[in-house]
Amino acid sequence: MKNIRIAAVVSSAKVGNTADNLEQMAVWIRKAAAKKASIVCFPEMAITGYHVQKKITEVAEPVPGLSTDYLLNLAEDKNITILAGLPEKDSNGHLYASHVVITPQGIKGVYRKIHLGPSEKLLFTAGNSIPIFKVSGVNFGIQLCYDAHFPELSTVMALEGADIVFIPHASPQTISKEKIKSWMRHLPARAYDNGMFIIATNLCGKNGQGLTFPGVGVILNPSGEVIQSYAGAEEHMIIADLKAEDLEKVRTHKMRYFLPNRRPEIYLK
Repeated sequence: MKNIRIAAVVSSAKVGNTADNLEQMAVWIRKAAAKKASIVCFPEMAITGYHVQKKITEVAEPVPGLSTDYLLNLAEDKNITILAGLPEKDSNGHLYASHVVITPQGIKGVYRKIHLGPSEKLLFTAGNSIPIFKVSGVNFGIQLCYDAHFPELSTVMALEGADIVFIPHASPQTISKEKIKSWMRHLPARAYDNGMFIIATNLCGKNGQGLTFPGVGVILNPSGEVIQSYAGAEEHMIIADLKAEDLEKVRTHKMRYFLPNRRPEIYLK
């Protein structure tokens, strides 16, 4: 990978206020671009707000669509790649919890959430592919919230060449300090076990439909150590320079890079 500066935004989003959500995202995109970030990542469903009731179907959009067109104009204008989420409605009427990769050159692709939470299964269709995106000299994957609890997904992404995994969340309830404490039980393991950078960010504030989200963001290096973190009630942006030498240091270490020594033929059934 190449050295890269990335930004992760902890943002608020109200269901039914897509236009306002996009305007606020634009503020953070301009700030990230001013800080020379190459990629800016927003939380799960930051475009439309997150909900697990039928109302979310009213704000679902196709990709490409009005919201992604709006963000594409910003990506082109500010020369920055935007990772942003929404409920995606396809041509067959299926609803996905999706995250879109929008580069200055166009929409690079879409990740559709593979592991749906129990309350999401009544509304959403699970995705069935694990795309790896190449942007600005880095390879990365995307997981969404509940996905992060399944270690195999991160391992597959690493085996497919991912240097970074972005994990946007829409995780409600609790308070920010408790949420980041919860994250630190499993997210460092995803980084450490697979020798990759992990970037996670959560929605914050009220969604206008009865859910409240604790503001949390964290960036971890391939040793599972915290580079940047945030826990608070307000919108916030964390920025970090991800260095190729930090990745190389782990992946060339005989004892600290585990993937080459896996024996999946023994334990995968």
